[in-house]
Amino acid sequence: MPITTFEEFAKRADYSLLDSLQADPQATGDGHDHQPRQVFTGHYVPVTPTPIPAPEYVAHSRTLFQELGLSDALAHDDLFRRLFSGDISVATEPMRAFGWATGYALSIYGTEYIQQCPFGTGNGYGDGRAISVFEGVFNGSRWEMQLKGGGPTPYCRGADGRAVLRSSVREFLAQELMHALGVPTSRSLTLYLSRSETVRRPWYSAGSRSFEPDVLVDNPAAISTRVAPSFLRVGQLELFARRARSQAHPGALNELRMIVAHLIERNYRQEIDPALRFSDQVLELARLFRGRLTALVADWIRVGYCQGNFNSDNCAAGGYTLDYGPFGFCELFDPGFQPWTGGGEHFCFFNQPAAAEANYRMFWASLRPLLKGNLEALARLDEIRDGFAEAMGLELEAMWARKLGLVRYDATLVNELLELMVRSKVDYTIVFRRLSEIPGDLSTLKESFYLPSSDELDAQWTAWLERWRVQLAANGDLRETSAAMKRVNPAITWREWLIAPAYEQAAQGDYGRIQELQEVFRHPYDEPSAAVAAIYDRLRPRDFFNAGGLSHYSCSS
Repeated sequence: MPITTFEEFAKRADYSLLDSLQADPQATGDGHDHQPRQVFTGHYVPVTPTPIPAPEYVAHSRTLFQELGLSDALAHDDLFRRLFSGDISVATEPMRAFGWATGYALSIYGTEYIQQCPFGTGNGYGDGRAISVFEGVFNGSRWEMQLKGGGPTPYCRGADGRAVLRSSVREFLAQELMHALGVPTSRSLTLYLSRSETVRRPWYSAGSRSFEPDVLVDNPAAISTRVAPSFLRVGQLELFARRARSQAHPGALNELRMIVAHLIERNYRQEIDPALRFSDQVLELARLFRGRLTALVADWIRVGYCQGNFNSDNCAAGGYTLDYGPFGFCELFDPGFQPWTGGGEHFCFFNQPAAAEANYRMFWASLRPLLKGNLEALARLDEIRDGFAEAMGLELEAMWARKLGLVRYDATLVNELLELMVRSKVDYTIVFRRLSEIPGDLSTLKESFYLPSSDELDAQWTAWLERWRVQLAANGDLRETSAAMKRVNPAITWREWLIAPAYEQAAQGDYGRIQELQEVFRHPYDEPSAAVAAIYDRLRPRDFFNAGGLSHYSCSS
């Protein structure tokens, strides 16, 4: 039977993080800890979220509610709504009457930074507005529930700890779509807003062609709840490894060991035998995370997703997509696609494998202090690290082969296709979906072209199609190949110019577009109806190119 009451929901509470890790000894006893300060030790800070006033329901994920065994009606329950809009005073046993925020370190492409910490030490960087409020077991699976926009924490660096409706809608819908696409991801639970609390943020004026935001906008404050098996990050392990290496305090190495043991328990226990020596468990962790991370990034490229800010603190140690701030999906194909104005080329679409390898090196470096003196184990750990590029390459080759229906990867065929796609200015999602029909000529493929093509380019496309079809014919039944291609090449993707009306209308109290997108995003590989295709399966209109907030955007959320 589904869970229909808040009391039943509360009984599922089970706080493995709070029970197995150490709190900051300088934290307050009641969780009223909302001012920026340094946190020198401990794995988390108990902190109460700041509720938004008069919370109003916007959306919930029916898919996730069903997985968790929750009744849809629970999203409208008063106590449930209050908890997930920041009022943790409604907590009942065995729930805790406080949430928790965590610190982590930052590295960018393998370079350690502390400049983002207001104290210049690295001890004040972490969850500035993300507060976990619940951990529990549902249908045999453990989930952590975290408020995005739940108010300031000791890591807030002087900010208000809030999130705006715009970014909250984007994150909510993106998690829904990524899950439906089969890409490992954090999930969406609920989204509530307040009409009596607004937040001022820089954004783009109507019709703006500015690269950076050009106006300040008052937005409704909102709180979305994201859900994951854990929110442990590579940057979190980094923080404790830095302290262990520098001997920041007597318990630093033990804190690192505890957080790594907790990561194994939370995210890898089904694959790592607890009877193994801890050093062997660490090696298994390194191997398994490498496999998850390389597969994840290959999946990102498969569906056109760009993680515009793939720092180590935005890299989930469990191997799934975590951060939905500066992200986007590639429409007009460009290997250098980067939607975030602060991202730069190093985090662009096709550079994500390199960014992943840099994050993995920081993960590897964070494990090394635990194996100090064990030369054999250190050598094996180094081998796992040294194999990252090969593992990443194999995942990418397998991904491209699946997208093209090939039995084995053909580098020449794939590279020629990518070059033709760039020269023809194609839509990334549409061209692969049309290829999934295994067309006999170029006519249907031209539906993905943003500009007319030349006779010379047409001839090159035709020659490529002929060579590709010869390979497919040798593989077997073309109908089966087409069906397999359609299972990896979605018909529906994220198009920012179709998302913007959803959050703009929501600000006026109309949530219909959000609900429509939720439904459209539920089955992105299915052949869309003519009515859905007319809206969601089409090229970006010319007016939306180079448009601030649509083709590019800042992370002012």
